[in-house]
Amino acid sequence: MRDVRGRAVPVNGRHVYVEESGDGPSWVVFEAGGGCGRTCWDAVTPLLASGARLVTYDRAGRARSGPAGGPLGIDDLAADLVAMTEAVVPGEFVLVAHSMGGLVARRAAERLGPRLRGLLLADVLPETSPVYDTWDRTTEQVDRMLAVSQALSRFRPLARLFSGNVRRLFPADTYRTMLAEDFTPAGVAQTRSEVRAVAAAIPEFRARPPRLPECPAIVLSVTRAARGRERQHAANREHQRRYAESLPDGRHEDVSAGHLVQAEQPHLVADRTARLLHHAS
Repeated sequence: MRDVRGRAVPVNGRHVYVEESGDGPSWVVFEAGGGCGRTCWDAVTPLLASGARLVTYDRAGRARSGPAGGPLGIDDLAADLVAMTEAVVPGEFVLVAHSMGGLVARRAAERLGPRLRGLLLADVLPETSPVYDTWDRTTEQVDRMLAVSQALSRFRPLARLFSGNVRRLFPADTYRTMLAEDFTPAGVAQTRSEVRAVAAAIPEFRARPPRLPECPAIVLSVTRAARGRERQHAANREHQRRYAESLPDGRHEDVSAGHLVQAEQPHLVADRTARLLHHAS
Protein backbone atom coordinates (compact mmCIF):
# COMPACT_ATOMS: atom_id res chain seq x y z
CA MET A 1 0.00 0.00 0.00
CA ARG A 2 2.87 2.36 0.71
CA ASP A 3 4.43 1.89 -2.72
CA VAL A 4 2.75 5.00 -4.18
CA ARG A 5 5.29 7.25 -5.84
CA GLY A 6 5.11 10.96 -5.07
CA ARG A 7 6.57 14.23 -6.18
CA ALA A 8 7.37 17.65 -4.78
CA VAL A 9 4.98 20.34 -5.99
CA PRO A 10 5.91 24.03 -5.58
CA VAL A 11 3.33 26.17 -3.78
CA ASN A 12 3.69 29.78 -2.67
CA GLY A 13 7.47 29.71 -2.36
CA ARG A 14 7.61 26.30 -0.65
CA HIS A 15 6.91 22.68 -1.58
CA VAL A 16 4.39 20.02 -0.65
CA TYR A 17 4.81 16.31 -1.27
CA VAL A 18 1.99 14.87 -3.37
CA GLU A 19 1.01 11.27 -4.12
CA GLU A 20 -1.36 10.41 -6.97
CA SER A 21 -3.11 7.09 -7.42
CA GLY A 22 -6.20 5.57 -8.99
CA ASP A 23 -7.63 5.78 -12.45
CA GLY A 24 -10.79 7.36 -13.79
CA PRO A 25 -12.30 10.53 -15.20
CA SER A 26 -13.03 12.14 -11.82
CA TRP A 27 -10.68 13.56 -9.20
CA VAL A 28 -10.64 13.48 -5.40
CA VAL A 29 -8.30 15.53 -3.19
CA PHE A 30 -7.73 14.65 0.46
CA GLU A 31 -6.85 17.10 3.26
CA ALA A 32 -5.58 15.48 6.46
CA GLY A 33 -6.26 16.50 10.03
CA GLY A 34 -3.76 18.03 12.42
CA GLY A 35 -0.74 15.85 13.12
CA CYS A 36 -1.42 13.75 10.01
CA GLY A 37 -0.40 13.71 6.39
CA ARG A 38 -1.02 11.75 3.25
CA THR A 39 -0.72 8.37 5.00
CA CYS A 40 -3.89 8.81 7.07
CA TRP A 41 -5.97 8.11 3.94
CA ASP A 42 -4.29 4.79 3.14
CA ALA A 43 -7.33 2.72 4.12
CA VAL A 44 -9.67 4.82 1.95
CA THR A 45 -7.83 5.42 -1.32
CA PRO A 46 -7.66 1.78 -2.51
CA LEU A 47 -11.45 1.60 -2.25
CA LEU A 48 -11.82 4.47 -4.75
CA ALA A 49 -8.85 3.73 -7.00
CA SER A 50 -10.80 1.99 -9.76
CA GLY A 51 -13.07 4.96 -10.43
CA ALA A 52 -11.16 8.18 -9.77
CA ARG A 53 -7.80 9.90 -9.67
CA LEU A 54 -6.82 10.41 -6.04
CA VAL A 55 -4.52 13.06 -4.59
CA THR A 56 -3.08 12.95 -1.09
CA TYR A 57 -0.33 15.20 0.21
CA ASP A 58 1.70 16.40 3.18
CA ARG A 59 1.26 20.00 4.20
CA ALA A 60 4.37 22.19 4.15
CA GLY A 61 6.69 21.31 7.02
CA ARG A 62 5.26 17.82 7.47
CA ALA A 63 6.78 14.45 6.58
CA ARG A 64 8.21 14.54 3.05
CA SER A 65 7.26 18.12 2.24
CA GLY A 66 9.88 20.83 2.39
CA PRO A 67 10.32 23.24 5.30
CA ALA A 68 7.41 25.52 6.00
CA GLY A 69 9.70 28.54 6.19
CA GLY A 70 8.12 29.72 9.44
CA PRO A 71 4.78 29.34 11.19
CA LEU A 72 1.85 28.98 8.79
CA GLY A 73 -1.73 29.92 9.59
CA ILE A 74 -4.86 28.23 8.35
CA ASP A 75 -5.17 30.80 5.56
CA ASP A 76 -1.61 29.99 4.44
CA LEU A 77 -2.38 26.28 4.40
CA ALA A 78 -5.58 26.95 2.45
CA ALA A 79 -3.57 28.94 -0.11
CA ASP A 80 -1.17 25.99 -0.40
CA LEU A 81 -4.08 23.60 -0.96
CA VAL A 82 -5.46 25.80 -3.72
CA ALA A 83 -2.06 26.18 -5.36
CA MET A 84 -1.44 22.43 -5.17
CA THR A 85 -4.75 21.62 -6.85
CA GLU A 86 -4.07 24.18 -9.56
CA ALA A 87 -0.77 22.45 -10.28
CA VAL A 88 -1.99 18.85 -10.08
CA VAL A 89 -5.73 18.62 -10.82
CA PRO A 90 -6.78 19.64 -14.35
CA GLY A 91 -10.40 20.50 -13.58
CA GLU A 92 -13.17 19.88 -11.09
CA PHE A 93 -12.78 17.64 -8.03
CA VAL A 94 -14.31 16.44 -4.77
CA LEU A 95 -12.50 17.53 -1.61
CA VAL A 96 -12.39 15.24 1.44
CA ALA A 97 -11.16 16.76 4.71
CA HIS A 98 -10.72 15.47 8.26
CA SER A 99 -10.68 17.38 11.56
CA MET A 100 -8.37 20.43 11.35
CA GLY A 101 -8.17 19.84 7.61
CA GLY A 102 -11.79 20.93 7.43
CA LEU A 103 -10.83 24.44 8.48
CA VAL A 104 -8.23 24.47 5.70
CA ALA A 105 -10.73 23.08 3.20
CA ARG A 106 -13.45 25.58 4.08
CA ARG A 107 -11.09 28.52 3.58
CA ALA A 108 -9.80 27.00 0.35
CA ALA A 109 -13.37 26.50 -0.89
CA GLU A 110 -13.80 30.27 -1.02
CA ARG A 111 -11.16 30.39 -3.77
CA LEU A 112 -11.92 27.12 -5.52
CA GLY A 113 -15.32 28.25 -6.78
CA PRO A 114 -16.91 25.98 -9.40
CA ARG A 115 -13.85 23.69 -9.46
CA LEU A 116 -15.12 22.29 -6.16
CA ARG A 117 -17.79 19.76 -7.11
CA GLY A 118 -18.32 18.18 -3.69
CA LEU A 119 -17.10 18.47 -0.11
CA LEU A 120 -16.90 15.73 2.53
CA LEU A 121 -16.12 16.95 6.06
CA ALA A 122 -15.18 14.07 8.38
CA ASP A 123 -15.56 15.02 12.06
CA VAL A 124 -14.77 18.68 11.38
CA LEU A 125 -15.67 20.96 14.27
CA PRO A 126 -17.38 24.25 13.30
CA GLU A 127 -16.11 27.42 14.91
CA THR A 128 -19.52 27.94 16.55
CA SER A 129 -18.96 25.08 18.96
CA PRO A 130 -18.69 26.17 22.62
CA VAL A 131 -15.63 23.95 23.02
CA TYR A 132 -13.72 26.73 21.26
CA ASP A 133 -14.68 29.22 23.99
CA THR A 134 -11.77 27.95 26.08
CA TRP A 135 -9.60 26.80 23.21
CA ASP A 136 -6.61 28.92 24.22
CA ARG A 137 -6.44 27.05 27.52
CA THR A 138 -6.88 23.71 25.75
CA THR A 139 -4.11 24.59 23.31
CA GLU A 140 -1.72 25.34 26.18
CA GLN A 141 -2.46 21.97 27.76
CA VAL A 142 -2.09 20.09 24.49
CA ASP A 143 1.14 21.92 23.68
CA ARG A 144 2.66 20.96 27.03
CA MET A 145 1.83 17.31 26.41
CA LEU A 146 3.20 17.47 22.88
CA ALA A 147 6.40 19.13 24.12
CA VAL A 148 7.03 16.09 26.30
CA SER A 149 6.20 13.76 23.41
CA GLN A 150 8.54 15.70 21.14
CA ALA A 151 11.46 15.24 23.53
CA LEU A 152 10.74 11.58 24.22
CA SER A 153 10.10 10.65 20.59
CA ARG A 154 13.87 10.61 20.07
CA PHE A 155 13.72 7.26 21.83
CA ARG A 156 12.03 4.98 19.33
CA PRO A 157 10.57 2.47 21.82
CA LEU A 158 8.77 5.38 23.50
CA ALA A 159 7.58 6.69 20.14
CA ARG A 160 6.06 3.29 19.45
CA LEU A 161 4.43 3.36 22.87
CA PHE A 162 2.92 6.83 22.31
CA SER A 163 1.59 5.81 18.92
CA GLY A 164 -0.06 2.58 20.04
CA ASN A 165 -3.58 3.79 19.21
CA VAL A 166 -2.49 4.55 15.65
CA ARG A 167 -0.80 1.16 15.30
CA ARG A 168 -4.08 -0.55 16.12
CA LEU A 169 -6.05 1.44 13.54
CA PHE A 170 -3.86 1.52 10.42
CA PRO A 171 -2.26 -1.16 8.22
CA ALA A 172 1.19 -2.24 9.34
CA ASP A 173 3.06 -0.63 6.45
CA THR A 174 1.16 2.62 6.92
CA TYR A 175 1.95 2.63 10.63
CA ARG A 176 5.66 2.09 9.95
CA THR A 177 5.65 5.13 7.68
CA MET A 178 3.76 7.21 10.24
CA LEU A 179 6.20 6.14 12.95
CA ALA A 180 9.14 7.19 10.80
CA GLU A 181 7.64 10.50 9.66
CA ASP A 182 5.08 11.78 12.17
CA PHE A 183 6.16 10.37 15.54
CA THR A 184 9.56 12.03 15.46
CA PRO A 185 10.83 15.26 17.05
CA ALA A 186 10.33 17.09 13.74
CA GLY A 187 6.91 15.55 13.18
CA VAL A 188 5.66 16.41 16.66
CA ALA A 189 7.07 19.94 16.32
CA GLN A 190 4.99 20.38 13.18
CA THR A 191 1.93 19.06 14.98
CA ARG A 192 2.48 21.67 17.71
CA SER A 193 2.64 24.36 15.03
CA GLU A 194 -0.64 23.14 13.52
CA VAL A 195 -2.35 23.12 16.93
CA ARG A 196 -1.31 26.74 17.42
CA ALA A 197 -2.55 27.59 13.92
CA VAL A 198 -6.02 26.32 14.84
CA ALA A 199 -6.04 28.39 18.03
CA ALA A 200 -5.13 31.52 16.07
CA ALA A 201 -7.72 30.78 13.39
CA ILE A 202 -10.79 30.34 15.59
CA PRO A 203 -11.25 34.06 16.43
CA GLU A 204 -10.81 34.84 12.74
CA PHE A 205 -13.35 32.19 11.74
CA ARG A 206 -15.83 33.51 14.29
CA ALA A 207 -15.33 37.08 13.11
CA ARG A 208 -15.35 36.20 9.40
CA PRO A 209 -16.73 32.72 8.76
CA PRO A 210 -15.82 31.23 5.39
CA ARG A 211 -18.47 31.58 2.73
CA LEU A 212 -20.71 28.55 2.61
CA PRO A 213 -19.74 26.17 -0.19
CA GLU A 214 -22.48 25.89 -2.77
CA CYS A 215 -21.48 22.42 -3.90
CA PRO A 216 -23.06 19.26 -2.46
CA ALA A 217 -21.57 18.58 0.98
CA ILE A 218 -21.69 15.78 3.53
CA VAL A 219 -20.80 16.38 7.18
CA LEU A 220 -19.89 13.28 9.18
CA SER A 221 -20.09 13.24 12.99
CA VAL A 222 -18.54 10.39 14.96
CA THR A 223 -20.63 8.97 17.78
CA ARG A 224 -17.94 7.53 20.05
CA ALA A 225 -16.78 10.06 22.62
CA ALA A 226 -13.69 9.97 24.80
CA ARG A 227 -14.48 8.85 28.33
CA GLY A 228 -15.64 11.78 30.43
CA ARG A 229 -16.33 14.00 27.43
CA GLU A 230 -19.75 12.72 26.48
CA ARG A 231 -21.56 16.05 27.04
CA GLN A 232 -18.93 18.03 25.16
CA HIS A 233 -19.06 15.52 22.34
CA ALA A 234 -22.85 15.77 22.12
CA ALA A 235 -22.56 19.56 21.83
CA ASN A 236 -19.97 19.20 19.08
CA ARG A 237 -22.24 16.86 17.11
CA GLU A 238 -25.12 19.31 17.45
CA HIS A 239 -23.03 22.13 15.99
CA GLN A 240 -21.87 19.88 13.17
CA ARG A 241 -25.51 19.12 12.41
CA ARG A 242 -26.41 22.82 12.46
CA TYR A 243 -23.55 23.63 10.11
CA ALA A 244 -24.70 20.95 7.66
CA GLU A 245 -28.24 22.32 7.78
CA SER A 246 -26.93 25.82 7.00
CA LEU A 247 -25.40 24.68 3.72
CA PRO A 248 -27.23 25.21 0.43
CA ASP A 249 -26.84 21.50 -0.38
CA GLY A 250 -25.72 19.86 2.84
CA ARG A 251 -26.35 16.59 4.61
CA HIS A 252 -25.42 15.46 8.12
CA GLU A 253 -24.73 11.87 9.13
CA ASP A 254 -23.71 10.19 12.39
CA VAL A 255 -21.03 7.52 12.06
CA SER A 256 -20.23 4.79 14.55
CA ALA A 257 -16.54 5.55 15.01
CA GLY A 258 -14.00 7.52 16.96
CA HIS A 259 -12.23 10.60 15.68
CA LEU A 260 -10.06 8.78 13.11
CA VAL A 261 -13.15 7.82 11.14
CA GLN A 262 -11.21 7.22 7.91
CA ALA A 263 -9.29 4.42 9.64
CA GLU A 264 -12.23 2.90 11.51
CA GLN A 265 -14.84 3.26 8.76
CA PRO A 266 -12.90 3.51 5.49
CA HIS A 267 -15.66 1.86 3.45
CA LEU A 268 -18.19 4.42 4.65
CA VAL A 269 -15.87 7.35 3.89
CA ALA A 270 -15.17 5.91 0.45
CA ASP A 271 -18.89 5.34 -0.18
CA ARG A 272 -19.83 8.91 0.74
CA THR A 273 -17.01 10.23 -1.42
CA ALA A 274 -18.29 8.13 -4.32
CA ARG A 275 -21.78 9.55 -3.79
CA LEU A 276 -20.40 13.06 -4.15
CA LEU A 277 -18.56 12.01 -7.30
CA HIS A 278 -21.75 10.55 -8.72
CA HIS A 279 -23.70 13.67 -7.78
CA ALA A 280 -21.11 15.83 -9.51
CA SER A 281 -21.06 13.83 -12.74
